[in-house]
Amino acid sequence: MEAENYDSDASERPHALAVDDEVTIHGVLERIFPREGIQVTTCSSGTDALELIDEHDFDVLLADAQMPEMGGMELVERVSEEYPHLDIVLLSTQGNVQQAVRAMQKGAADYIPKPFSTDELVDRVKSGRASSHENEQDEEEEPTDETDKSEEKPSGRPAYDADVPQFVGEHQCVEKLRSMVDRIAGSKAPVFVQGESGTGKEILSRLIHEKSNRSDQAYVPVNCAALPSELVESHLFGHVEGAFTGAVDDMTGAFEKADGGTLLLDEITEIDPSIQAKLLRVLQTGEFQKVGCSDKQSADVRVIATSNRDLEEAVEEGTFREDLYHRLSVFPLHTPPLRSRLSDIPLLAEHFIEKYAVQYDLPVKTIAPDLLQLFQSYAWPGNVRELENVIHRGMIMADERDCIEKEDVYDLFSAEQGSNDGDASLGQNGAAIAEMTADGSPPTIAEMERKLILNTLANSDLSQKEAAEELGVSPRTIRNKLQEYREQGFSI
Repeated sequence: MEAENYDSDASERPHALAVDDEVTIHGVLERIFPREGIQVTTCSSGTDALELIDEHDFDVLLADAQMPEMGGMELVERVSEEYPHLDIVLLSTQGNVQQAVRAMQKGAADYIPKPFSTDELVDRVKSGRASSHENEQDEEEEPTDETDKSEEKPSGRPAYDADVPQFVGEHQCVEKLRSMVDRIAGSKAPVFVQGESGTGKEILSRLIHEKSNRSDQAYVPVNCAALPSELVESHLFGHVEGAFTGAVDDMTGAFEKADGGTLLLDEITEIDPSIQAKLLRVLQTGEFQKVGCSDKQSADVRVIATSNRDLEEAVEEGTFREDLYHRLSVFPLHTPPLRSRLSDIPLLAEHFIEKYAVQYDLPVKTIAPDLLQLFQSYAWPGNVRELENVIHRGMIMADERDCIEKEDVYDLFSAEQGSNDGDASLGQNGAAIAEMTADGSPPTIAEMERKLILNTLANSDLSQKEAAEELGVSPRTIRNKLQEYREQGFSI
């Protein structure tokens, strides 16, 4: 248990007590809060927190939900009973609306999912101090019959924050992935994240950054697949004026921007082999050269690379350097496809409902049981991104109703081509789903995925690129799947 050193103007600064058994969190808060004019005292257990609260005056209690011995929920309940004027904020890795509601029922004023945005936490502590001062002033005033109780601020549900990355799920593979993130975040070593499009590779990368000791430094994402090949080197390393035709000014590259922080190289397998060699040198030496400049610059950057391709396969094909592969794969992670964790769909759907309820100022909704059953029997070739798109559509179509029904996620623009007998459908692929489930014996996930892709290509007369956009996957995924089906003997 750590004691706080108080200075002469301490009484004018908000004072937060942070209780978390994850010691790295202590260091982050002790580094950031004082710079923002916030006193902070840290401890590692609920028992220590109760002793500190009894000895000192705090404005805000930041409590981790999962701790050994006395957990965050129990601490919230104890503190709210014994110290009702203390503002309590629960911190948890489970971005779960039900948990937030339970915390508020026990006395918490707010709920923030981990990994949290430091800016959000600073703002929350300062607002907690302001609220406590308002409460003190209210207590000093004599109550009157004219008090307008309608002005009392309800606790409400926690606001969705798009800046806070959340890898949602409770499946075993997701829990294992999160535990790996906790273990590797403090390292500086490169990380490679492989997974299909739409599985959350970039969210996982952001989580690693937010949990690291670089979280208060820059996080610079670069989509390598979206850059013209001739400009990749310039975007990564920068250039000087006159380095090539069109270089009318100096340009700061991604490595320089990310100095001290984290650089995400999204879809790294799209980088030309000649640039891969230069990238390897930066990873080995920590030095790079701007295009058109002979001087070397150093950069302290942690690199996280992602791809929807298998790197070993790319090495075998000769499209990716083997030495760069070994340099990047110090910590290889894999984001699972949604079809391998269908049990997480209710939790994911709830997460996206909360997101779009906040975005459109709509009521939080439930999902009709028959629609949820359909969700959990669908192949989801576009993975979590596709599920989010479907929930987005359902939230808008359901509008002020409190339940998303099957008809809310139908493709209304092609309804005349579909069935009206109640068969389940998702977008233009409703016929494919109905066909697959009509005989009463559910097909395998692989069969559903294959039929969905082929039906999309055949029924809509789409190109592979257009079909990829329709399904929410990359064109390469379509090409790879078609090749796989040919090898399996299907007529394509």
